[in-house]
Amino acid sequence: MTAVDLPAVPRVLIAEADPWSRDLLKQVLLNVRCDARLDVCADGDHAAALLREKSYDLILADWELAGVDGLSLLRSVRQQRRSPALPFILLSSRNDSASVREALPLAPTAYLTRPLNMESLTQRLQDLLLNEGESVYCEIPALAPGMTLPAFLEQRREVCDGAPLRVDVKAAVHRSLGPEGVDLQQLEDQVRMDPQITAVLIAAANSAGYHGTPVQTLHAALNKLVPGQSMNLILGLALKHNVVLGDSGLVAYAERHWQLSEDSAEYARRLARMLELDHQRCYSACILHRLGDLALLRCLEDWRQGGGALDDEAIGESLDNFGAAYGSALRTRWRLPLELRQLIAATYSLEGGVYSREALVVNLATQMARLTEHEGLQELAGSKTARLLKVGLSELARVRKT
Repeated sequence: MTAVDLPAVPRVLIAEADPWSRDLLKQVLLNVRCDARLDVCADGDHAAALLREKSYDLILADWELAGVDGLSLLRSVRQQRRSPALPFILLSSRNDSASVREALPLAPTAYLTRPLNMESLTQRLQDLLLNEGESVYCEIPALAPGMTLPAFLEQRREVCDGAPLRVDVKAAVHRSLGPEGVDLQQLEDQVRMDPQITAVLIAAANSAGYHGTPVQTLHAALNKLVPGQSMNLILGLALKHNVVLGDSGLVAYAERHWQLSEDSAEYARRLARMLELDHQRCYSACILHRLGDLALLRCLEDWRQGGGALDDEAIGESLDNFGAAYGSALRTRWRLPLELRQLIAATYSLEGGVYSREALVVNLATQMARLTEHEGLQELAGSKTARLLKVGLSELARVRKT
């Protein structure tokens, strides 16, 4: 089947168990055909039900689906003897010859093994969904009549895609590649200051496909995920809508929040090392503590592009009224570990009467980050947090100057 055989707007089914891989496939496909009608599901039974109800122009299915597996879905599709054959891309972690021999008689359009080659997948989708030289442009939908900014932000809170990107992901991945593949330490050094990448990789490492001790740091996430998967997830983030802010006013706000995140994370790392605590966990909590504010700024970019008015007063009020709620919603929806969420909460305030030393560290670090360069550390050294940690003025000055 060629792209010219497709209807004007193709309908595509994506069946993938892992939520982050599912989102990646969706983004890659929409980057090729932004107008595609997508049905996305997480198990084979749901996929089989959709196949009985609807007619599709392309299917991407994971072999390792729960219930009806991807190979069984392919077998069912081929038994219908549709002409021309329905394009079906089978995805699998199985790269052994026996598995390949089992799948080939069913004539999958492509058999792609994990970690996926993003360029190869993109090329396959372009060949199937576009005519040679063709591209598809999708206009940004206008705001609904009468929509107010608070109502818009309330609607977007539970579905927002997170923060804009701070780093150039393609350059970061390129610099991390060596003769023997991905240098994980180099990759971590390249992306650790980016809240969105940190959150997504930690969330992915705690998804249903991975078990064991909850992952709370970027370092642990990179070492738990397959290197190729980490690269794909990072590169996939660049395909999402508005990951680079276009409004100069929003960029200025984002820069301030990124800097607060990075400064507090660096102070937390130094304090934790000084006190022989888990410095990576403290760094992660602080780099993530402005995630909600940054995600809100990205949604304000959507508001602006949809035709909404935006000025400094509206941006400030939106951050005050919705920033914390956006952060809480993201951390819950992405299922970041409870222990990490509690540590992030400690960057804002210390509740209850008993605090972990890591909680005191991140709280003190964020207070330090909020000081201007002309403000001294004397008052901070006398604060309850510093006294509980037994950190004095000389130690704080050393942390600030290191």
